[in-house]
Formats: sequence, structure tokens, C-alpha cells
Amino acid sequence: MASSSGDLFASPNPPGEDVDKLVGRPLADRMRPTNLQQFVGQQHLLGADAPLRRLIEQDALHSLVFWGPPGTGKTTLAKIIAHASEAEFVSVSAVLAGVKEIRAAVQTAKDRRAALGKPTLLFVDEVHRFNKAQQDAFLPHVEDGTVTFIGATTENPSFELNNALLSRARVYVLKALQVEDLVGLIESALADKERGLGSRSVTIDRPLCETLAQMADGDARRTLNLLELAVDMADASGGAVTTEILAELAGGSLRRFDKQGEAFYDQISALHKAVRGSSPDAALYWFARMIDGGCDPLYVGRRMIRMASEDIGNADPRALRLVLDAVETYERLGSPEGELALGQAVIYLACAAKSNASYTAYKAAMQLAKQSGSLEPPLTIRNAPTKLMKELGYGDGYRYAHNEEAAFAAGECYFPEALGEHHLYHPTDRGLEGQIGQKLTELRRQNREAGLNPVAGNGDEDD
Repeated sequence: MASSSGDLFASPNPPGEDVDKLVGRPLADRMRPTNLQQFVGQQHLLGADAPLRRLIEQDALHSLVFWGPPGTGKTTLAKIIAHASEAEFVSVSAVLAGVKEIRAAVQTAKDRRAALGKPTLLFVDEVHRFNKAQQDAFLPHVEDGTVTFIGATTENPSFELNNALLSRARVYVLKALQVEDLVGLIESALADKERGLGSRSVTIDRPLCETLAQMADGDARRTLNLLELAVDMADASGGAVTTEILAELAGGSLRRFDKQGEAFYDQISALHKAVRGSSPDAALYWFARMIDGGCDPLYVGRRMIRMASEDIGNADPRALRLVLDAVETYERLGSPEGELALGQAVIYLACAAKSNASYTAYKAAMQLAKQSGSLEPPLTIRNAPTKLMKELGYGDGYRYAHNEEAAFAAGECYFPEALGEHHLYHPTDRGLEGQIGQKLTELRRQNREAGLNPVAGNGDEDD
């Protein structure tokens, strides 16, 4: 850095920017911070002695990736870093650009370094949209220092960026802004006469500022867009932002929810784990969050069917039927009536006795089937519909269970002879499964007395 951090971070506008050029641009663009003093939020990265602030102040710039929800300042922060490092800021959108544009940006960086000795910061927005070949295209130029790479993504870099790129760039996680941060942003925009709305004779009470901030759901850009719309509407109706104006704006406002993004899977995971953890209140909250965010209720219903089998199973077999009924109710009634039935099912699942014994047994059975190959059933339990099959011994010695005492043929093995007896299902003592477990324990005892012992090492020690 050529000057002190105080000078760098206090300049009101980037060098050469004319305030007159801000006229006609959206409020969110006019109010874009140009220094760290104006930047809102992300104190875990930019507070006193925080890692990213130290990096900027020491001019120790390296390639990095900003990962966070929309409107948290990823692009703005990259521009501030470029300004602080006196680097040329070159921006490429992964939505529109390809390898050709990357090569052009790299060539520009080489020319600038050769002519002026100045570094170039290559900012790639929506970097997760680049495929592997596109990501690989600028890796050599990152390694040789031609460009310093900063990527911005709303998706988990672990899944969306290749390992070669991740190994060369440190990931910084940006968080959704808090309501108090957004209220401060609103107040700054209302007071700023050059870049903001300070020259407009519009008023908005503090409680309505908080309501507006909540509507924006942690997104600074969305906050300023909503504020600008509210002020425009207030201008046309008396000069004050009212509850009615915000209610009208809220009509199209959905919480942060991406049907194929990180937030989607985080929320369905939270719902599943709240059900598994027997927390009906949290489970209902996450269900409501997903519905409020625009998730297809039938998708949630399908996941709930899975929960009923995986996490409850035979501890309460009614859970599966109740969820199926709730899904059918939604299919018949639609929204919003059908969602109440799904909410009822969420509560039931969370309160039900829990067991993953069926799920564990199924996985163990699948593993055993894959390992053991195509073994044939014992002759005793094979069907014998023809004379030849009877002559070959099919069905010989079969014991019809209903003719046995308590309808149980003690000592009979129904596994292939090469496998022997296996115990895959180990019921818990919770709910109905407790009774199932008691019955199986008794039947397995009778089998052992009749000389049928399970293969060692398959978990039968619990019986």
C-alpha cells in the first residue's frame, strides 16, 4: 500500500468518481461502500484485528473466495480490496463469460503489469457457474502472479469449485446481515444528500425501518431496493412511508430460499434433524421456513415419508400412515389448507418414539445380499408346483408354521445354507418396538435351544 490505512479506508469515493455520475443510478448502486468505514456487517472478518482486515491493512493480498448469501457485500468488498492494494479491478461474470473472456482479462493484466508494473485483481462473480475447464483456464495465471483471483459464490465451494482452485484460494464466509445493520444502512441512505435520499422530503419511523429491514432478510441490496420503492410510493401519497406501503411491498417478498442451493439443503437438513431430535417446536419452525420460502410442500412431504421410516420405523408404525394421509390431504386440498395437515404430521413425527432399527437392518441386509452373491434358498422352503420339482426334493421337510406350537417352527433357518442364520434387525426398547423386541428375543431363544445359532459376529450379542 502506498498510503496509511486510515487514508485508504476513509476516501468517500474511488479516485476520479464524479458524484454527478451517480444521478439516475439505483440507490443500491449509489450507496455502495467505497471504504471499510462505510462497509456494513461482517465484523468476524473486518472487525479490529480480524483476519481479512489484517490482510488488507498489511497489503498481503492473496487469492480468495467469498462465500455468502446475496447482498452481503462480496462484490463491494472485492472492489475495496482492489482500491486498497492499488490494483486494477477486472470483473468477469461466470454467467456470461467463457474461456475467451478469461483469456482476454488475463492478457489485459499482463499488458498492464508490463507497462505500469501494477497488479490486477480478477474478480469472478458467480464463480460456481464456471465448469472445470473454465476454472482451470485461469489457474496458471493465478500461480504465476499475473492476476490475484477473488471469486464470489452463493454456493458451497466444497461442492462447486474444483480442488485445484480451492487449494490456491482461501475461503472467507460472509454472513447475512443483522436487522440492526440494515436499519443503520437505511438511516445512512435517508441522511446522505449526495448518494442517498437525503434530498427527498420523505419520513419513515424507526419501527417501520425495522420492518423494512426484516423484509430484506439479511440482504443489503434488497434493503436499499425496497427503501427506494417505498420512498417513491411515499412521494406519490403524502411524503411518509406507511405500514400500508410496506405491506404492499411485502406482497412479493419471500425469505432467502434457493431450491437448488445451500440454503435449501441446510433447511431440509435442519427439519430432519429436529424431527429426529424430538423437537416439535423447531421442526415446525423449519417446516414453516421452507413453506414461507416457496418450497414445494410435496417435496417436504416426500422427505417426511423418509423420516417416518428412517427415524421412527416400527417404534410407531402409525407415523408412516399419518404422513401418507397428510400428503394425500395436501394433494386433494392444495395450499394453504393442505399445509396444515403436513404441519400436523411434522409435529407427530417429532413427538413419536424413535428408532432407526429398521433403517439399519435394511442397510445390513443390502450389504449381506451384495456380498453373498446369488445363493439359492434351502430346498425345504422352495415351492414345488410340478412333479419334477417334487422329485428333486423341493419342499421336502418343510414345517408349516401354523401347525407348530404358537405358530413357530423352532430351529428352522430360512437363509441360504451357505450363509446360515443372521440377525439383522435389532429392535430398540422404545414404543411398539419394545414389544417386538421382547417377542424376537423369545423366538431366538427357542431357535438356539433347537440348535439354530446365528453366525458369529453379526450383532446377536444384544439378544
